[in-house]
Amino acid sequence: MAYYPKSQVKTNLYANLGEYLIASTKAPYQGPYWKNSKGEFFTGKTPSDVPFQRLTPAFDPVNEFLSPVPENSISEVVTTDIGYILSRGIEDGNTLNYQALPNYISNPPTQEDYQNGEFRRYFCKKTNEVNYLEIDKTTYDNLVGKNPQYLWQLYLPFNLPWQLTGDKEQVARTNKNIVELTSQRLRLPRLGDYLNNNYLKYYR
Repeated sequence: MAYYPKSQVKTNLYANLGEYLIASTKAPYQGPYWKNSKGEFFTGKTPSDVPFQRLTPAFDPVNEFLSPVPENSISEVVTTDIGYILSRGIEDGNTLNYQALPNYISNPPTQEDYQNGEFRRYFCKKTNEVNYLEIDKTTYDNLVGKNPQYLWQLYLPFNLPWQLTGDKEQVARTNKNIVELTSQRLRLPRLGDYLNNNYLKYYR
């Protein structure tokens, strides 16, 4: 077992499903992990939890795709229209399905929305974190519909009706009330902070 000084490791971390893969098998990993000063990740709470396995991030922020399955095992790579890629591979006769994670997507209102005076904004929250993302309706529908191509288990999707036109003070008050009521009803802490308390966004 390799020895790591305490100053060179960060222990008792936790990996959610979809964040890391076992490096040797590319299998999704969920559970405790630790990392060393070289930026390497390993299973277990500390280096003393042996035998440990090396982990690799499931999402590559540079190339924007999930870490590939072993060479010669990829059967297809599917690019979605909302900014991320889902790899599907076959290894030892078993299909390996790497599920997609939602990305932030800004959805400004259309001219028709302004004519209607309101539109709907779509969001999701990480179920075990105070972590919000604004998404589009396609992603929202996939999360609500529990599409197996998405890691829907990790997210709570919700939407907000959003006022666009009218008396400025009334619009701000209406949108603020909607955010506060939705936050209370769905137990969404600090939702207003995520929106920068900007209740006149898109106002015209």
